Amino acid sequence: MNFIQSAILGLVQGLTEFIPVSSTGHLILTRKIMGLDLVGTLSFDAILQLATGLAVLVYFWKDIWNLIKTLFGWLGQKIGQANGLAESAKEIRGPESELFSAPTRLLSALIIGTIPALVLGLLLQEYMDTIFRGTHVVAYTLIAGAILFYLAEKYAKQDSKINYKKGFWVGVFQCFALVPGFSRSGATISGGLFTGLTREAATRFSFLLSLPIIFGSGLKKVWDLAQTGALSQVEFPLIIASIFAFISGLLAIHFLLKFLRNHSLNYFGIYRILLAVIILVWL
Repeated sequence: MNFIQSAILGLVQGLTEFIPVSSTGHLILTRKIMGLDLVGTLSFDAILQLATGLAVLVYFWKDIWNLIKTLFGWLGQKIGQANGLAESAKEIRGPESELFSAPTRLLSALIIGTIPALVLGLLLQEYMDTIFRGTHVVAYTLIAGAILFYLAEKYAKQDSKINYKKGFWVGVFQCFALVPGFSRSGATISGGLFTGLTREAATRFSFLLSLPIIFGSGLKKVWDLAQTGALSQVEFPLIIASIFAFISGLLAIHFLLKFLRNHSLNYFGIYRILLAVIILVWL
């Protein structure tokens, strides 16, 4: 893999990880077009996801810092209660958010919302680098995702705030993204709309919810590579791809937040259907 191919894969990963058109699907198609082997690429892609996860950390560092303070404040309160000092235990909270009712509710929603995809991802892991990575699978799930976007926009109420119940159902929708072509951001934003969140709140929650899965899968693959000794062979191509994935990921996050304030997911749905038709006819 040369410099240009590495840069292209990094750009594709960064842009499509957050824009709801499926990063895994586009990476599979990009490799097909460039004539690269698809075997064993899941580890490479998972490490690229770490770069896009870093982009989320950088972009939402204030929100994440508030969540960390909330977590430690909650733990401090529980420890105080356990020691019979509940009246003196102080809960540290971040400032109220315009999009979420309180940091504690957001934190509980993120924790609960991570569970469905974590469990299902472990169960389906052996299939994710084989039968789930075919081009026809990508095409059909691109179409299915477009239908999901349409239904989410049609029936969305966009009149409520996040809580742990909504977080769980958005987490269930995140499971769709285990199949290439669905898009994690598209599935979770749709889930947020179905539960009554505004587009902006659903998008921000989608980005934050992606962090545990992105870093969990990425770090596991790094560990697997280290155990087999393959990590020492990860050199220039992956480094270049990761840099491009990080920079393009930041741009994609900023773009999507602004775009969905005044536009619907259906624009991406149209693109997905057109791309699926090209895949089925051409590849």
